[in-house]
Amino acid sequence: MNAIEIKGLTKVYSGFKLDELTLTLPSGCIMGLIGENGAGKSTTIKLILNMVKKDAGQVTVLGEDNTICSKENIGVVMDEVGFPECLKVEQVEKIMQGIYRNWDKDAYYKNINRLSVPLNKPFKDFSRGMKMKLGIAVALSHNAKLLILDEATSGLDPVVRDEVLDIFADFTRDEGHSILLSSHIVSDLEKICDYIAFINKGKLMLCEEKDALYEQYGMIHCSPDEFMAIEPSAIKGKKESHYGVEAIVLREAIPGGFNISPINIEELFVFMVKGGR
Repeated sequence: MNAIEIKGLTKVYSGFKLDELTLTLPSGCIMGLIGENGAGKSTTIKLILNMVKKDAGQVTVLGEDNTICSKENIGVVMDEVGFPECLKVEQVEKIMQGIYRNWDKDAYYKNINRLSVPLNKPFKDFSRGMKMKLGIAVALSHNAKLLILDEATSGLDPVVRDEVLDIFADFTRDEGHSILLSSHIVSDLEKICDYIAFINKGKLMLCEEKDALYEQYGMIHCSPDEFMAIEPSAIKGKKESHYGVEAIVLREAIPGGFNISPINIEELFVFMVKGGR
Protein backbone atom coordinates (compact mmCIF):
# COMPACT_ATOMS: atom_id res chain seq x y z
CA MET A 1 0.00 0.00 0.00
CA ASN A 2 1.27 3.47 -0.87
CA ALA A 3 1.18 6.16 1.81
CA ILE A 4 -0.08 8.83 -0.61
CA GLU A 5 -1.36 8.58 -4.18
CA ILE A 6 -2.25 11.79 -6.05
CA LYS A 7 -3.69 11.78 -9.57
CA GLY A 8 -4.53 14.90 -11.57
CA LEU A 9 -4.91 17.07 -8.47
CA THR A 10 -6.05 20.56 -9.47
CA LYS A 11 -6.91 23.68 -7.48
CA VAL A 12 -7.57 27.09 -9.01
CA TYR A 13 -7.26 30.39 -7.17
CA SER A 14 -7.21 33.88 -8.58
CA GLY A 15 -3.72 34.23 -10.04
CA PHE A 16 -2.62 30.66 -9.23
CA LYS A 17 -3.36 27.13 -10.40
CA LEU A 18 -2.11 23.84 -9.03
CA ASP A 19 -2.17 22.02 -12.33
CA GLU A 20 -2.96 18.29 -12.50
CA LEU A 21 -0.41 17.19 -9.92
CA THR A 22 0.34 13.46 -9.97
CA LEU A 23 2.74 11.73 -7.57
CA THR A 24 3.07 8.68 -5.32
CA LEU A 25 4.75 8.31 -1.92
CA PRO A 26 5.48 4.61 -1.28
CA SER A 27 5.04 3.27 2.22
CA GLY A 28 8.20 3.33 4.34
CA CYS A 29 9.74 6.24 2.42
CA ILE A 30 10.39 9.95 2.90
CA MET A 31 9.49 12.37 0.09
CA GLY A 32 10.85 15.90 0.01
CA LEU A 33 8.63 18.55 -1.58
CA ILE A 34 10.69 21.42 -2.98
CA GLY A 35 9.56 24.69 -4.53
CA GLU A 36 9.85 28.46 -4.29
CA ASN A 37 7.46 30.47 -2.12
CA GLY A 38 4.10 30.37 -3.86
CA ALA A 39 4.98 27.31 -5.94
CA GLY A 40 2.11 25.27 -4.50
CA LYS A 41 3.70 23.20 -1.72
CA SER A 42 1.39 24.34 1.08
CA THR A 43 -1.62 24.18 -1.24
CA THR A 44 -0.73 20.57 -2.05
CA ILE A 45 -0.44 19.68 1.64
CA LYS A 46 -3.76 21.36 2.50
CA LEU A 47 -5.45 19.46 -0.34
CA ILE A 48 -3.99 16.14 0.86
CA LEU A 49 -5.34 16.88 4.35
CA ASN A 50 -8.72 17.95 2.89
CA MET A 51 -8.32 21.37 4.51
CA VAL A 52 -9.37 22.96 1.21
CA LYS A 53 -11.61 21.52 -1.48
CA LYS A 54 -9.97 20.29 -4.67
CA ASP A 55 -11.33 21.30 -8.08
CA ALA A 56 -10.33 18.04 -9.75
CA GLY A 57 -8.30 14.89 -9.22
CA GLN A 58 -7.99 12.12 -6.67
CA VAL A 59 -6.09 11.87 -3.40
CA THR A 60 -5.65 8.59 -1.53
CA VAL A 61 -4.03 8.53 1.91
CA LEU A 62 -3.07 5.23 3.54
CA GLY A 63 -5.32 3.36 1.12
CA GLU A 64 -8.43 5.52 1.65
CA ASP A 65 -9.91 8.54 -0.08
CA ASN A 66 -8.55 11.59 1.72
CA THR A 67 -12.06 12.84 2.51
CA ILE A 68 -12.78 9.82 4.73
CA CYS A 69 -9.37 8.59 5.95
CA SER A 70 -8.77 8.62 9.70
CA LYS A 71 -6.75 11.58 10.93
CA GLU A 72 -5.63 9.36 13.83
CA ASN A 73 -3.02 7.86 11.52
CA ILE A 74 -1.60 11.19 10.31
CA GLY A 75 0.79 13.40 12.25
CA VAL A 76 0.76 16.98 10.97
CA VAL A 77 3.03 19.98 11.51
CA MET A 78 2.06 23.04 9.47
CA ASP A 79 4.16 26.11 8.76
CA GLU A 80 2.46 27.87 11.68
CA VAL A 81 2.03 25.71 14.79
CA GLY A 82 -1.15 26.82 16.54
CA PHE A 83 -1.78 26.14 20.22
CA PRO A 84 -3.55 28.49 22.64
CA GLU A 85 -0.94 30.95 23.87
CA CYS A 86 -1.54 30.32 27.56
CA LEU A 87 -0.83 26.57 27.38
CA LYS A 88 2.30 24.89 28.71
CA VAL A 89 3.70 21.50 27.70
CA GLU A 90 1.76 19.58 30.38
CA GLN A 91 -1.55 21.21 29.40
CA VAL A 92 -0.97 20.46 25.72
CA GLU A 93 -0.46 16.80 26.67
CA LYS A 94 -3.76 16.64 28.56
CA ILE A 95 -5.63 18.12 25.59
CA MET A 96 -4.03 15.68 23.14
CA GLN A 97 -5.11 12.77 25.38
CA GLY A 98 -8.70 13.73 24.65
CA ILE A 99 -8.16 14.14 20.90
CA TYR A 100 -6.21 11.00 19.92
CA ARG A 101 -7.33 7.49 20.88
CA ASN A 102 -3.76 6.22 20.44
CA TRP A 103 -2.09 9.05 22.35
CA ASP A 104 1.17 7.94 24.01
CA LYS A 105 2.05 10.10 26.98
CA ASP A 106 5.44 8.46 27.51
CA ALA A 107 6.41 9.01 23.86
CA TYR A 108 5.33 12.67 24.13
CA TYR A 109 7.56 13.42 27.09
CA LYS A 110 10.40 11.45 25.54
CA ASN A 111 10.16 13.66 22.45
CA ILE A 112 9.79 16.80 24.57
CA ASN A 113 13.00 15.94 26.42
CA ARG A 114 14.88 14.89 23.29
CA LEU A 115 13.99 18.18 21.60
CA SER A 116 14.65 20.26 24.76
CA VAL A 117 11.21 21.89 24.76
CA PRO A 118 10.82 24.01 27.93
CA LEU A 119 8.24 22.62 30.37
CA ASN A 120 7.29 25.75 32.27
CA LYS A 121 7.01 28.39 29.56
CA PRO A 122 3.62 29.31 28.05
CA PHE A 123 3.32 28.82 24.30
CA LYS A 124 3.18 32.59 23.71
CA ASP A 125 6.78 32.89 24.97
CA PHE A 126 8.14 30.21 22.64
CA SER A 127 10.42 31.15 19.77
CA ARG A 128 9.40 29.97 16.30
CA GLY A 129 11.86 27.10 16.62
CA MET A 130 10.40 26.04 19.99
CA LYS A 131 6.89 26.12 18.54
CA MET A 132 7.98 23.86 15.69
CA LYS A 133 9.61 21.44 18.15
CA LEU A 134 6.42 21.22 20.21
CA GLY A 135 4.43 20.56 17.05
CA ILE A 136 6.85 17.80 16.04
CA ALA A 137 6.66 16.22 19.52
CA VAL A 138 2.85 16.08 19.28
CA ALA A 139 2.89 14.70 15.73
CA LEU A 140 5.21 11.89 16.81
CA SER A 141 3.23 10.90 19.90
CA HIS A 142 -0.05 9.36 18.72
CA ASN A 143 1.26 6.36 16.77
CA ALA A 144 0.76 7.96 13.35
CA LYS A 145 1.68 6.00 10.24
CA LEU A 146 2.19 9.09 8.09
CA LEU A 147 3.81 12.42 8.94
CA ILE A 148 2.94 15.44 6.80
CA LEU A 149 5.30 18.30 7.61
CA ASP A 150 5.19 21.78 6.08
CA GLU A 151 8.49 23.59 6.74
CA ALA A 152 8.85 21.68 10.01
CA THR A 153 12.61 22.33 10.25
CA SER A 154 12.23 26.06 9.59
CA GLY A 155 13.46 28.21 12.47
CA LEU A 156 15.59 25.46 14.00
CA ASP A 157 19.32 25.88 14.45
CA PRO A 158 21.58 23.43 12.54
CA VAL A 159 22.25 21.17 15.55
CA VAL A 160 18.56 20.80 16.40
CA ARG A 161 17.66 20.33 12.72
CA ASP A 162 20.11 17.45 12.57
CA GLU A 163 18.52 15.90 15.67
CA VAL A 164 15.04 16.28 14.15
CA LEU A 165 16.19 14.62 10.92
CA ASP A 166 17.53 11.71 12.96
CA ILE A 167 14.12 11.40 14.62
CA PHE A 168 12.41 11.35 11.22
CA ALA A 169 14.85 8.71 9.96
CA ASP A 170 14.13 6.59 13.05
CA PHE A 171 10.40 6.96 12.42
CA THR A 172 10.65 5.45 8.93
CA ARG A 173 12.68 2.45 10.06
CA ASP A 174 9.23 0.94 10.45
CA GLU A 175 8.22 0.05 6.88
CA GLY A 176 4.64 1.05 7.65
CA HIS A 177 5.70 4.64 8.39
CA SER A 178 6.14 7.38 5.77
CA ILE A 179 6.86 11.12 5.67
CA LEU A 180 5.98 13.94 3.27
CA LEU A 181 8.24 16.89 4.13
CA SER A 182 8.27 20.28 2.45
CA SER A 183 11.25 22.54 3.12
CA HIS A 184 13.24 25.45 1.76
CA ILE A 185 16.33 23.88 3.33
CA VAL A 186 17.22 21.60 0.44
CA SER A 187 20.26 20.16 2.23
CA ASP A 188 17.90 18.70 4.86
CA LEU A 189 15.85 16.95 2.19
CA GLU A 190 18.96 15.73 0.42
CA LYS A 191 20.17 14.20 3.67
CA ILE A 192 17.15 12.02 4.50
CA CYS A 193 14.72 11.78 1.58
CA ASP A 194 14.19 8.73 -0.63
CA TYR A 195 12.15 10.69 -3.18
CA ILE A 196 12.27 14.30 -4.35
CA ALA A 197 9.35 16.20 -5.93
CA PHE A 198 9.89 19.65 -7.50
CA ILE A 199 6.92 22.01 -7.87
CA ASN A 200 7.26 25.25 -9.79
CA LYS A 201 4.39 27.68 -10.41
CA GLY A 202 1.83 25.01 -9.64
CA LYS A 203 3.29 22.39 -11.95
CA LEU A 204 5.20 19.24 -11.01
CA MET A 205 8.60 19.47 -12.69
CA LEU A 206 9.72 16.00 -11.62
CA CYS A 207 9.19 13.35 -8.97
CA GLU A 208 11.98 10.77 -8.75
CA GLU A 209 13.98 8.65 -6.39
CA LYS A 210 16.81 10.81 -5.07
CA ASP A 211 19.53 8.36 -6.11
CA ALA A 212 18.06 8.18 -9.62
CA LEU A 213 18.41 11.97 -9.92
CA TYR A 214 22.15 11.72 -9.24
CA GLU A 215 22.41 9.05 -11.92
CA GLN A 216 20.32 10.86 -14.53
CA TYR A 217 21.58 14.43 -14.23
CA GLY A 218 24.99 16.08 -14.22
CA MET A 219 26.69 19.45 -14.67
CA ILE A 220 28.77 20.50 -17.67
CA HIS A 221 31.01 23.53 -18.16
CA CYS A 222 31.69 24.42 -21.78
CA SER A 223 32.06 27.17 -24.36
CA PRO A 224 28.99 28.62 -26.14
CA ASP A 225 30.00 26.83 -29.35
CA GLU A 226 30.27 23.47 -27.58
CA PHE A 227 26.92 24.11 -25.93
CA MET A 228 25.26 24.57 -29.31
CA ALA A 229 26.14 20.96 -30.17
CA ILE A 230 23.93 19.60 -27.37
CA GLU A 231 20.35 18.58 -28.11
CA PRO A 232 17.96 21.08 -26.43
CA SER A 233 15.95 18.20 -24.94
CA ALA A 234 19.05 17.16 -22.94
CA ILE A 235 19.31 20.56 -21.22
CA LYS A 236 17.38 21.08 -17.98
CA GLY A 237 18.79 24.47 -17.07
CA LYS A 238 21.73 26.72 -17.90
CA LYS A 239 23.71 29.70 -16.68
CA GLU A 240 25.77 31.81 -19.10
CA SER A 241 28.65 34.10 -18.16
CA HIS A 242 31.87 35.54 -19.60
CA TYR A 243 33.55 32.28 -18.69
CA GLY A 244 31.24 30.09 -20.75
CA VAL A 245 28.12 28.04 -20.04
CA GLU A 246 27.17 25.93 -17.03
CA ALA A 247 24.27 23.58 -17.63
CA ILE A 248 22.36 20.79 -15.92
CA VAL A 249 21.96 18.00 -18.46
CA LEU A 250 20.65 14.47 -18.91
CA ARG A 251 23.78 12.37 -18.79
CA GLU A 252 22.68 9.76 -21.32
CA ALA A 253 21.87 12.40 -23.95
CA ILE A 254 25.30 14.09 -23.93
CA PRO A 255 27.75 13.20 -26.71
CA GLY A 256 31.20 11.85 -25.85
CA GLY A 257 33.96 14.29 -25.04
CA PHE A 258 32.08 16.32 -22.43
CA ASN A 259 33.23 16.21 -18.81
CA ILE A 260 30.07 15.69 -16.73
CA SER A 261 30.33 16.57 -13.03
CA PRO A 262 28.02 15.32 -10.24
CA ILE A 263 25.24 17.63 -9.07
CA ASN A 264 23.43 18.10 -5.79
CA ILE A 265 19.67 18.48 -5.41
CA GLU A 266 19.83 22.22 -4.75
CA GLU A 267 21.79 22.85 -7.95
CA LEU A 268 19.33 20.74 -9.92
CA PHE A 269 16.36 22.63 -8.50
CA VAL A 270 17.84 26.12 -9.00
CA PHE A 271 18.93 25.43 -12.57
CA MET A 272 15.59 23.84 -13.52
CA VAL A 273 13.61 26.75 -12.08
CA LYS A 274 15.78 29.33 -13.82
CA GLY A 275 15.66 27.34 -17.02
CA GLY A 276 11.88 27.59 -17.00
CA ARG A 277 11.95 31.39 -16.93
